[in-house]
Amino acid sequence: MNRPRIETIILVLAGLLVLYVCSAFVYPDVSRLKKENPDKTSFMKYRESQWEDEGKKVSIDKRWVPLSRVSPYMIKAVLIAEDDKFWSHEGFDVEGIEKALEKDIKQKKFKAGGSTISQQLAKNLFLTPSKNPIRKMREAILTWRLERNLTKRRILELYLNAAEWGPGIFGIEAASRHYFGIPASALGPEQAARLATVLPNPIKFNPIGSSRYVENRSRIIYNIMVRRGVVIPAYDEVISTPEEQTEPAAGEGFENRSGITSESQDSVPEPQNTPPPGDKAAPAPQVP
Repeated sequence: MNRPRIETIILVLAGLLVLYVCSAFVYPDVSRLKKENPDKTSFMKYRESQWEDEGKKVSIDKRWVPLSRVSPYMIKAVLIAEDDKFWSHEGFDVEGIEKALEKDIKQKKFKAGGSTISQQLAKNLFLTPSKNPIRKMREAILTWRLERNLTKRRILELYLNAAEWGPGIFGIEAASRHYFGIPASALGPEQAARLATVLPNPIKFNPIGSSRYVENRSRIIYNIMVRRGVVIPAYDEVISTPEEQTEPAAGEGFENRSGITSESQDSVPEPQNTPPPGDKAAPAPQVP
């Protein structure tokens, strides 16, 4: 094959690749999500295909719930664990991405960390877990479109209903009933902290299990909520509890999606929970 022909083939392939990436600017139609609730996400279909290939008989358990019927503790716990700058960023946490890339370079691995809730939602709704650069470029475009077409509250509502919480368990309502036997609206702060803890890897970790990772990370999230006044401990608990022990065991510091590893609750940055103008924040917990 002569050189001019090879160059032509390369140019055609490059053009098709660019066209494929740029198609994310127009397809799918994200504006419909303003009022429509997705039935089955791309990630759910990916899991079904995976289970079929592995010969597993797993069915999807999902139950839609509006944000107004999700415990405020759950909302706060997810923001603390997954995206501390959710209300202030425009889809991307630049600082978090930089830190994640620095860690990838040091470890000589490409994990593509630093994903915000908006980025995770774009992946869950329309893409697959693949970490190749092409998929990440499409994810970035779709994230940009989600942020410009939907309110923050709607993005958070979609995320909580699309997130995976275990084998076949999708959405906070299904997760709450599966693990605790109660609706999402009734989740307490400790239950919320445990559910938020496993979001990075819900297949590996169980929110009601005895894993040291789950115990340590959920305690950190819970203590952060206490410190911010989201949770007010009972008098007896304050009196009987020794000075806060918030440090995980050696080597088990937790890492959120913005790529920040925490060795104690104070090393986790305060989330910016004030929504931008024109966008309402999630309801504050009703503390007795």
